[in-house]
Amino acid sequence: MSAPFCGRRSGTGPRQKRLHEGTNRFCRCRFPLRPAPADEPLNETACPDIPLPSDGPLAAYRAKVTAGALAFDPMQELAAEKLQSLHNALRHYRPTLGRAGWKARLGLARRSEEPPQGLYLFGPVGTGKSMLMDLFFAGAPVRARRRVHFHAFMQEVHERLHDLRRAAKGKGAAAEPLRQVAADLALEAWLLCFDEFHVVNIADAMILGRLFEALFDHGVIVVATSNVAPDRLYEGGLQRENFLPFLDLLKARLDVLQLDGGRDYRLARLQDMAVYHTPLGKRARAALDAAFAELTAGVRPAPQTLRIKGRALPVPAAAAGVARFTFAQLCEQPLGAGDYLAIARRFHTVVLDGIPKMKPERRNEARRFMTLIDTLYEHRVNLIAAAAAPPDKLYPRGPGAQEFKRTVSRLMEMQSRDYIAAAHRP
Repeated sequence: MSAPFCGRRSGTGPRQKRLHEGTNRFCRCRFPLRPAPADEPLNETACPDIPLPSDGPLAAYRAKVTAGALAFDPMQELAAEKLQSLHNALRHYRPTLGRAGWKARLGLARRSEEPPQGLYLFGPVGTGKSMLMDLFFAGAPVRARRRVHFHAFMQEVHERLHDLRRAAKGKGAAAEPLRQVAADLALEAWLLCFDEFHVVNIADAMILGRLFEALFDHGVIVVATSNVAPDRLYEGGLQRENFLPFLDLLKARLDVLQLDGGRDYRLARLQDMAVYHTPLGKRARAALDAAFAELTAGVRPAPQTLRIKGRALPVPAAAAGVARFTFAQLCEQPLGAGDYLAIARRFHTVVLDGIPKMKPERRNEARRFMTLIDTLYEHRVNLIAAAAAPPDKLYPRGPGAQEFKRTVSRLMEMQSRDYIAAAHRP
């Protein structure tokens, strides 16, 4: 069987042939794709053999409501209608991606069509933002499309900038490296869907305006979800006045819609669910399986990779803002507060299996577990856990046992309705 192609002109040499990670498909591209973050399978972002449903997100949303998988929400339907309008516009839109060449430089090229406006969905956790974007992305009539967590995307941008500057070292400064990165990104995917759009550091804030201006110049269309309105991005950040032009650009190129239907679907699923299961065994494992399936609403989980200061932290399974780990993966490895912070910022819920009763000789595991719970608690991450014993029996004696009492208290509080109802703090 012949290998699928990306729709770009292809070469025939071995360098043009790349195996997509996580698949058995090959893609022969003149512009080979960089490895994407693990939460975004390459075969969904670049290869044309993926079937593209034609009805769009509105029909998909209404089908879920009719089937009883979702409760009707007027704000969600409005968002689905806006996404449907964008879906329809994308059927007839193709960006130039710089192909006008010398004609454009001489002013002889035909003016490209005006790109359709993207969409920025914001609102509290649990209002269905990511679910709606997933429906849109799954059926978008665009081959070169990409869905990615915004934090991972910005990490990749910085890595690409670093690579360009390193390659240019000794050859003179690279001309406008940020525009080159934007051009490369646009060639790989001109429909970008960002989950959890937020800006927390000055390094990102200071380049976003120029980066997105260049992306939009290449005709890239953006859909984004966020917990905050555009005007609250990077609120209180250093040199925020230099960030404000980016907000004007974002609001000019993306329609902004707030999802505030008053119904927290994450809370609705969790409110009648036991979140701490003991003892360990088949029943506890089955309960975690059921909780993970319920909270991810049928989205297929996949491995992800978090990047922390150049290191890779594997996430064995994640979907819809929910991550699943074992105690051994998080507390028997040399991980620290920075690793747990990355998890707490990325996911609103963690499913954790295999928490053992710890003896004094396991003080290192107990210390990591304390740090993990402190971090999840401070960021209001929901925890669904299976443990060998109730919280107060997990580490009753040994170095740090007195401090572990705080962990016991927090594990108890994390089972309360008030804690579960609290908003995630990414």
